[in-house]
Amino acid sequence: MTKAPVTIVEVGLRDGLQILDRVMPTADKLRWLEAEHRAGIRRFEAASFVPPKLLPQMADAAAVVAGARALPDVIVHTLAPNLKGAMAALAAGSDVIVLPLSASEAHSRANIRKTREESVEELARVCRGRDEGGYKTRIDAGISTAFGCTIQGEVPEDEVVRLAEACLEAGADRVALADTVGYADPAQVRRLYKRVRDIAGDRLRSAHFHDTRGLGLANCLAVLDIGIREFDASLGGLGGCPHAPGASGNVATEDLAFMLESMGFDTGIDLDALIGAQRLLATLLPGQTLHGKIAAAGLPKHFHRSPVHA
Repeated sequence: MTKAPVTIVEVGLRDGLQILDRVMPTADKLRWLEAEHRAGIRRFEAASFVPPKLLPQMADAAAVVAGARALPDVIVHTLAPNLKGAMAALAAGSDVIVLPLSASEAHSRANIRKTREESVEELARVCRGRDEGGYKTRIDAGISTAFGCTIQGEVPEDEVVRLAEACLEAGADRVALADTVGYADPAQVRRLYKRVRDIAGDRLRSAHFHDTRGLGLANCLAVLDIGIREFDASLGGLGGCPHAPGASGNVATEDLAFMLESMGFDTGIDLDALIGAQRLLATLLPGQTLHGKIAAAGLPKHFHRSPVHA
């Protein structure tokens, strides 16, 4: 029987590194990329196109995108908060650009210094710039703090639904919901995803959860059960948002891959090789705590490893 495929997008090179108090050299980023590619990862959120003075960790964005594109069959995702960054991401060769918009007005002003309405207008400009330039790049609206905000607190679900609809009307090819600060629980996740899917249809296909409060994998499972088949994750659980206090810890790529493979899904990932990549990352970031469980515990003796697909 053919196993159902599920895609994991490695976001550690962007979301994982942006919050650290150090800058990883470009050569080390490419070693990390290559190690995960050998393990079977084919989608990478490789960088964020933002001013280097704001995020020096992303100053080499174009070089990292070029390195990722040099690997076979890789699809490169990048993040860009505005038209200038998006045009740079397009020129660098991004296959997918995620434009971040926040469902929380307070977080929107802190993170990208725009209101939610201004963010939607910027999204429309990015989509027009893409079209006028003749690019085929996919534009995703990444709706952050969709499940709550450490600055504002509660984020009403109605506002998330309205923002998702506005993003699609502005020209986004897809929308995605993000639990930026790890507030979500499985019941809330399932309910809000169903509401947004009612207006987005198959343009809502992916999820981004943080494991700040230990519910990251449970939230992944909640939307997996309703048909979501693409998940962001970060090797070693690295990650967080510099402008969202307490936003630490993405779902660990290796733990998510283990859960999916154990359940009978096909991620195309060699878990032994992925654990090896996590151990490489530990040497590239000495002293940095990594949060994945499976790398420390090891794979069960009865675990059946899936072959990596070409």
